[in-house]
Amino acid sequence: MKFRSVFDIIGPVMIGPSSSHTAGAARIGRVARQLFGKQPEQVNIHLFGSFAKTYKGHGTDVALIGGLLDYDTDDERIVDALSYAEDIGLKVNFFEEEEEAEHPNTVRLVLKLGEEEMKLTGVSIGGGKVEVVELNDYELKLSGNGPALFILHHDRYGAVATVAGILAKHEINISYMEVSRKVRGETALMVIETDQSISKEVADEITGQPYMYNVATLD
Repeated sequence: MKFRSVFDIIGPVMIGPSSSHTAGAARIGRVARQLFGKQPEQVNIHLFGSFAKTYKGHGTDVALIGGLLDYDTDDERIVDALSYAEDIGLKVNFFEEEEEAEHPNTVRLVLKLGEEEMKLTGVSIGGGKVEVVELNDYELKLSGNGPALFILHHDRYGAVATVAGILAKHEINISYMEVSRKVRGETALMVIETDQSISKEVADEITGQPYMYNVATLD
């Protein structure tokens, strides 16, 4: 069940006319910004389905940019997010895609800074709730509603047990876990949602383990 209370259906406190097209879009943008870990210099925004048809009228464009500027759903600066982005030199390109996505409220964000690039595909499922369904071509299912840990690692035995053991040692409870890989035995992406925030010390301890390539946290 996606919704647990009437407040989930009504949606969060927000700026904009639509919980799915505005608040959800802002949350997707903010998740992308936090995972990228820094302010990008360019963002390509690919809109699908309903997002592509109504993004200007429903404020999806300013909401996505507001999230990418790390504004929360109720931040009044979202209304002028495009101007703020221009002020800091953030180049934004919108693309209305004709390709059909599995969900009508789908957006793919491509964040760039120098040689660095990150691709994230998110879906606004209603009531301000979102799911991240793809990160750098790895399929996943992330709600974005709580702390999360992203680990790029070598696809081999013991990797999941190593990470789970470290989290258990620090009394961090796992609420959801998924491992995605492209080719068996090469690299894989481990995504873990937790009940507690993950400190830098815990993330560094995981990074220091064998076969762990990159560790990022989302709070």
